[in-house]
Amino acid sequence: MSSTTLPAPEGPSTSTTSDHSDLVGLGYEPQLHRSLGKFASFAAGFSFVSILTTIFQLFGLGFSFGGPAFFFTWPLVFLGQFMVALNFAELAARYPISGAIYQWSRRMGGEIVGWFAGWFMIIAQIVTAAAAAIALQVVLPSIWSGFQIVGDDTALTSPSGAANAVILGSALLVLTTTINCIGVNWMSRINSIGVTCEIVGVAAVVLVFFTHAERGPQVVLDTGSAGAEPGYIWAWIVSGLMAAYVMVGFGSAGELAEETHNPRRVAPRTIRLALSASALGGGLMIVGALMAAPSLTDGRLAAEGLPYVLDSILSSPWGTVLLIDVAIAVFICTLAIQTAASRLMFSMARDGRLPASKLLSTVNTRTGTPMAPSVLIGIACVAVLAVNVGNAAIFTTLTSVCIVLIYLAYMMVTVPLLVQRLKGWPRGGMQVDSEGTKLFGLGVLGIPVNILAVLYGGLMVVNLSWPRAEIFNPTGEFPILQWAAPLTVLAVVVVGIVCLPRGKAHPKPVTIGA
Repeated sequence: MSSTTLPAPEGPSTSTTSDHSDLVGLGYEPQLHRSLGKFASFAAGFSFVSILTTIFQLFGLGFSFGGPAFFFTWPLVFLGQFMVALNFAELAARYPISGAIYQWSRRMGGEIVGWFAGWFMIIAQIVTAAAAAIALQVVLPSIWSGFQIVGDDTALTSPSGAANAVILGSALLVLTTTINCIGVNWMSRINSIGVTCEIVGVAAVVLVFFTHAERGPQVVLDTGSAGAEPGYIWAWIVSGLMAAYVMVGFGSAGELAEETHNPRRVAPRTIRLALSASALGGGLMIVGALMAAPSLTDGRLAAEGLPYVLDSILSSPWGTVLLIDVAIAVFICTLAIQTAASRLMFSMARDGRLPASKLLSTVNTRTGTPMAPSVLIGIACVAVLAVNVGNAAIFTTLTSVCIVLIYLAYMMVTVPLLVQRLKGWPRGGMQVDSEGTKLFGLGVLGIPVNILAVLYGGLMVVNLSWPRAEIFNPTGEFPILQWAAPLTVLAVVVVGIVCLPRGKAHPKPVTIGA
């Protein structure tokens, strides 16, 4: 199909009417309420990444393997992910449809590729939302001992800590499920307020770190003691998993495209901005923590991470305020992931690609929300949380493996997209929207940027999947867990083949500028 200019609205139509007619042109009747603006779209991606949550959780992982110089894995992972984000942004400008990863891979690679991309993402997002919810256990008992409902030991790996984490996480998931059922307006308001609090919190943490520096920024050149065995480069590559775990989910603006005003222009911009802002804030937090840590060699920074640094330089009231901000970040991160997952499930069900598709694709006319996917995602997340009671090591391994599924889903977009580019996509040059404004596009840089995105994705899948005992089985109790990544991916693929719908998706994809 040759490149086309998107149809302009007739008469004095509002931008919402134009967006609706645009969606009809792509084969779908508007059902979701279109009420999100630019900041709400940005907040969806920023809160999914949630550096205040993830860096607090994972700083110790990166430092323990790579020492202070593990910082350099952060900009490298950002550059690789930014190549992916540029491709996503170009697709978001042309296919502003809920279920972005599924829809983009389907249009670029066909029905089977689209199914598996959506299948991988649904599973990964359910487990990732559960992992985000369980982070409350790291924060709330430190704010008030009353949050430790079960036992006395707050450690996630202890029996009482694991059980309490499930209670707190389940309560949070009940809350986020309720918000998602009430409607996108409430979700957007809460998410936007939460993101504002998180941005303020990140700025405050960075300021505290830099004003209490014990050493200069040259600390990032120090490899620490991690280079002894089996060689620093290998240790540094392992430490890069921290950044790889954090910088995912920036494409959530695409998941909410059908609920966003003028998504062809807004979504591409917010996808890039969410990742860039997260990378900048996270990088400053890492450097600041390394500069402000009381000691780099006593083992506490690797074991306790950022809370150790904050506790050592802040008095109790201010430290408590920052912990409350981290708790807010955990809340909105869980909310954002669950929202993205529900829209993905809705989009696949609307195409008839899931069991009980009719129920899962039903939108409540009053709230404009697909309630059944939100409830199902919430129940599934609580079920995953229950694994932590039986064995926290298995839960940790499962959450690590699911990041591999996200990277595989991303590659199921970038690889077919590269194939289409080599065939001439998008033909006819840059497209314009209904108001005559040029859509985001990579132009002559499309192929080289796409190649870099594919190479980066392939390398990260290998790095994330590598059977490392120190990542997947640190206690040595369960040798099989060392092979958890390839075995889990294989199991997910096999189940996906069994569940693969035999018929064609409906409606048939409308390809713009192919």
